[in-house]
Amino acid sequence: MPLVSVILPTYNRARLLGRAVKSVLNQTFEDFELIIVDDGSTDDTESVIRSFDDERIKYIRHPMRRGVSAARNTGIKASRGRYIAFQDSDDEWLPKKLEKQVDVVENARPDVAVVYTGMWRIRRDKSIKYYPAKEVKRKEGHIHDLLISRSLDIATATAMVRRCCFDKVGVFDENLLAFEDYDLWLRISKYYCFKYIDEPLIRAFLQEDSITLNADASVTAMEHIISKYWEDFAKYPKALRKHCVWIGNHLILRGELKRGRRWLLNAVKSDFLNVKNITHISLIGISFFGYRVCRNIVQTYLRFKSGRL
Repeated sequence: MPLVSVILPTYNRARLLGRAVKSVLNQTFEDFELIIVDDGSTDDTESVIRSFDDERIKYIRHPMRRGVSAARNTGIKASRGRYIAFQDSDDEWLPKKLEKQVDVVENARPDVAVVYTGMWRIRRDKSIKYYPAKEVKRKEGHIHDLLISRSLDIATATAMVRRCCFDKVGVFDENLLAFEDYDLWLRISKYYCFKYIDEPLIRAFLQEDSITLNADASVTAMEHIISKYWEDFAKYPKALRKHCVWIGNHLILRGELKRGRRWLLNAVKSDFLNVKNITHISLIGISFFGYRVCRNIVQTYLRFKSGRL
């Protein structure tokens, strides 16, 4: 029985998949199985996988595309390891990632369920940023409040999770097309502690077709998550207001004025005495004048907040 199960979901990433697979097989820690779940690819993905002659690889194929959460859940169900690690088909692990994570988790208290690492996030091979950001002071322990406020971002490919967690909190939510990892961390952090290795042990390459860049999927997913955990978010009014404003503004920008107004109203209700509510109430009123007028005002407001005005 392998100590670690590495789950790698993929869809039409034949051109990138080899790099991700090699980075797992080249780990200094070798007691693992690599479960590659092909989510119905139509390119040469299977050929790329078959080109690797390594008995630690297990290949599973979905007959049709079901989404990254379903692919990861298929991998979890088929896994045998005490710990579960996740790799993405467009990312690259550095050689000692698993070794360092196993060393930490094997020597940690039983309530430490997730060990995650720093990473380099690379876009177009030019823009490089280190995550989590240095300004985030607290990155481990009981971090449920940090996750609620989105002050901390944990990438799936940096994490190793105790298998027992999934029995208690469930697996990935297959209804989500984005933020599925955030949803899982929220559930785990209610019961368990996180441990952080302050070292970049993966390179994450942000592709132009990445779901991370899909604004519509992100807004819809965040609507689902806030509604799903409303009572948890309500304990942190400022964080809840911020999330509701973000959702409301983006819905209005894409012309869904009625839904946008509802979320801005939720923002006002959640933190009623906040002086910033004047802006949100004004925007609710302006939205009744139509999409074009409202869009221009929201765009101006967002540019102002980002310092581009």
